[in-house]
Amino acid sequence: MSMDYPRITVVTPAYKAASLIEATMKSVLDQNYPNLEYIVLDGEGDHTGEILARYDRQLAHWRSAPDHGQYAAINEGFARATGDILCWLNADDMFHPRSLFVVASVFARFADVDWLSSLTPTLWDASGQLAAFTSTPGFSREALLDGLYLPGTMAKGYRIQQESTFFRRSLWDKAGGKIPDYSLAGDFALWCEFARHADLVGLDYPLAGFRLVEGQRSQAVADYMGQGRAALDALRGDQHWRPGRDQRLRQSMLAKIPKLRGLLREQAGYRARKIINPDLRQPVIDWQMVDYRFLA
Repeated sequence: MSMDYPRITVVTPAYKAASLIEATMKSVLDQNYPNLEYIVLDGEGDHTGEILARYDRQLAHWRSAPDHGQYAAINEGFARATGDILCWLNADDMFHPRSLFVVASVFARFADVDWLSSLTPTLWDASGQLAAFTSTPGFSREALLDGLYLPGTMAKGYRIQQESTFFRRSLWDKAGGKIPDYSLAGDFALWCEFARHADLVGLDYPLAGFRLVEGQRSQAVADYMGQGRAALDALRGDQHWRPGRDQRLRQSMLAKIPKLRGLLREQAGYRARKIINPDLRQPVIDWQMVDYRFLA
């Protein structure tokens, strides 16, 4: 049965995660995806290793030992990976049920899709309850270069939700086979590297959620933004990108006038692709790719 499914490698970096790690792992393992390679790497800050030992037979690899931080652990995990599709899930985040099956079917259907992310990012609260769904209008290389996915760079911004982003091993290798050397914004810097080689495609299904927990690294917003801007500036320089007329049109007062918004979207909107299920009533999904334009 496993031969019918592409191999998916999920890497989870952990540090002082004993109170959260089991929920995270169960969101992966309880899906019973038949061709899963799950790697968990713990920095040994508490008794997380004791929990991992209980799941030894279900994990492709795990270790509990001091390391050089989150991104070093992820790089270590991907260096071991044998999957065709890769992702990482931090120790305080969780997948939605059967999300791995959704991702596998999409990559199997579209050979030209190298990376994808959900257009419906999710938030879990600290207790692990589903707290909110948000909406992203689309993904576009032009929008990335304009700064749409680095909050604070534009008047209105979105995120490429890391835990909902999956990519082919071939793209990871093309981008250098490692997360760029940023202590906080390694995810955004990696998206900048991926954008040099392939367009990000949106998926109209929720895949995973970010769990809000007091004291997590993502609260260092200013530091994250500084590193993200450095990665974005490097990409802009290499692409000779200067925001111009189209960006000003997208952000103009005209975009707020309903009768003009549609026309403006067709003239200056960001070009994007998304994958949809055209008929939710059918038990077998016939995924379709849609080309469209959107305004931020």
